[in-house]
Amino acid sequence: MSSAPAIPAVRGKLKADAALAPLVWFKSGGNAEWLFEPADRDDLVDYLRVLDADTPVMALGLGSNMIVRDGGVPGVTVRLGKAFSKIERLDEVTLRCGGGASGILVSSTARDAGIAGLEFLRGIPGTVGGFVRMNGGAYGREVQDILVSCTVVLHDGTVEEWPAERLGYTYRHSELPDGAVVVEAIFRGIKGDPLIIGQEMDRIAQAREESQPLRSRTGGSTFKNPSGHKAWALVDAAGCRGLRIGDAQVSEKHCNFLLNLGNASSSEIEELGEEVRRRVQDKTNITLEWEIQRIGVA
Repeated sequence: MSSAPAIPAVRGKLKADAALAPLVWFKSGGNAEWLFEPADRDDLVDYLRVLDADTPVMALGLGSNMIVRDGGVPGVTVRLGKAFSKIERLDEVTLRCGGGASGILVSSTARDAGIAGLEFLRGIPGTVGGFVRMNGGAYGREVQDILVSCTVVLHDGTVEEWPAERLGYTYRHSELPDGAVVVEAIFRGIKGDPLIIGQEMDRIAQAREESQPLRSRTGGSTFKNPSGHKAWALVDAAGCRGLRIGDAQVSEKHCNFLLNLGNASSSEIEELGEEVRRRVQDKTNITLEWEIQRIGVA
C-alpha cells in the first residue's frame, strides 16, 4: 500500500484500507486503498496538487450505480460530504448545486423555487457529481437538457469550469477525464408552478416504487438501453427474469436490475450480469452494454 496519498495533512477525513461495501447499494466489494472525504473544495485541491500523478483517483457519490470489485479499489476514492451538498438559487430558473447534493434534494429545491424541468432528477438515485459525469437521465429527460456548466477539480488539483458543450455528452457518457471530480454544477429550468412540479415529482416517485426493486440491495439500471430497444425487455425475452448465481439475482420485478439477496460477492453479481449479456446476445444478437460502473480489482 502506498503511503504517498497520506501527504500532506488534510482537514477532512483520510482513511487507509477503508470499507466501501457499506457505502454502495449492493453492500458488496473490497476496500478503498485510501478513502478521502475533503472538508471543502480547497482541501480537495491542496491534496490533489501533491498527489502522485500515477495514483488513481475516483469520485464516489451515493454508490447507487456501481459494483466495487472484491479486490478493492487502488489509489484514492474521493467521497464528497455535506460541504458539497449546498444549493444556491442564482436567478428565477437557475440553481448552483454542490457535487454531493442528491437528485432528490436538487429536484425538491427546484420545486420550492418554482423551477420546472428538473423533476426527473427525483428519479435518479445519485449525486450531482455522478449524474453530471454519466449524463444521468430518467423519464425522458437527461442532464444535458438542464446543465449550463460544471466545475471540476482535475487529477492535478487544477480547478476548471466546463460549459455543458465541452462535456461531449452522449447516452450515459461524458468526456470528463479519469480522476476529475465534479464539485459543482449549474442547472437551468423554466418557471413553473410548485404545485404542478410537485405532482410530477410524486408521479415519478410512484412510478419508480411500482416498477423498481427500490427496497433491495441493487445497483439501479444495469444495462444501457440499446437503440430502439428496452434493456429489461431483452433480458426478459432471453429468459433471465429471476436468474441466480449464488445470492446474486436478476430482479423479478424489473429485469434490468440485479440484486444482492444477502451475501452475494461482487464477482457473483458481475458474473450474473455477464451471463445475462451472453444469453441476450445468443437470443437476439444484440450486445448489452453495462450502465453500472464496475470499478476496482477483481
